[in-house]
Amino acid sequence: MFGSLDWSTLQQLWWLIVSVVGSLFVFLTFVQGGQTLIMTIPGTEDEKTLMVNSLGRKWELTFTTLVLFGGAFYASFPLFYASSFGGAYWVWLAILFTFIIQAVSYEYRRKPNNFLGQRTYEVFMCINGVVGVLLIGAAVGTFFSGSNFTLNDYNLVKWLHPLRGLEAAFSLFNLSFGLFLVFLARTLGALYLTNNLDHDGLVEKLKKSSFNNLLCALPFLLYVLVSLILMDGYAVNPADGAITLEANKYLNNLLQMPLNLVLLLAGLVLVVLGVVLNRFTASVRGIWPAGLGTVLTCLAVFFLAGYNNTAFYPSKADIASSLTIYNASSSHYTLTMMSYVALIVPFVLAYIAYVWRQMDGSKLTIDELAADKKSY
Repeated sequence: MFGSLDWSTLQQLWWLIVSVVGSLFVFLTFVQGGQTLIMTIPGTEDEKTLMVNSLGRKWELTFTTLVLFGGAFYASFPLFYASSFGGAYWVWLAILFTFIIQAVSYEYRRKPNNFLGQRTYEVFMCINGVVGVLLIGAAVGTFFSGSNFTLNDYNLVKWLHPLRGLEAAFSLFNLSFGLFLVFLARTLGALYLTNNLDHDGLVEKLKKSSFNNLLCALPFLLYVLVSLILMDGYAVNPADGAITLEANKYLNNLLQMPLNLVLLLAGLVLVVLGVVLNRFTASVRGIWPAGLGTVLTCLAVFFLAGYNNTAFYPSKADIASSLTIYNASSSHYTLTMMSYVALIVPFVLAYIAYVWRQMDGSKLTIDELAADKKSY
């Protein structure tokens, strides 16, 4: 089946798969966003523990999806993995570190006699929610703003900035992209907790928080969208692989891929709808339209970066070193074999959905945690 597909079709298929995994990861950052809320929303230790345990039941999904995203990129587009993960290693190590301290925090937050103290682990969770998500957003922003690397004839990477990827956070566009994701994660976190907790006082505070964080996210989103419309991009000639600078490339992509424009607008509308539903009605199910909207919006962003003959990882130092889904991908054989393996993904997603439903079948209460000696 997949073996009969030509190489370019497989490359586009795998950009779709990577995009789906990346979009699901962004939705799952509601865990990180929720962690930043534990410093301000709860009024008592019981309320804080309730929020932590609600998020603690899902934190492994976010980390696993991030690893899967990196693994999918490594297998399908190894030259990007070598360029970004290999060249910009400080930013990826910093991201990984924030997820390590997150895992440690859930394990040891309330362990007796831990020498760091409960408050320290809660600060670690907040660092993961702010710094980790911010740096991920800045790294994704380089799909459009570019990075400081070159490739030689043997595809060996030379990184030209001493900060090794951390310099991405000093770009206004990348920083705005990252801050948008931080406030989006906080919005999703408030929506998820509203839906998952049986605590009237917390739910009321979280409803207000979801709306306030959406308002904070909008200026950064507006700046990113306007920048993309005005930004020049790198176009690739599919006939010979030549890469050239094209004025208003991403605006052209939106106009030449109208379905992607519909996807972007539908995603943004669903996010707003979920928050408005949550804030101004008695419903607590706003996480579902907002979550779907987040996935659709992120898919549109990934498609904007990689499809329509666009370099998805531009090089600011050497235009010819810019990466596309054509020059950065694995061989036809590798992509074919991986495509067969990817057929099991829907079954894995179905299992995750089943387990999620079992865990969230009833809302979490303080009384339930009091009876659970293994709570976080």
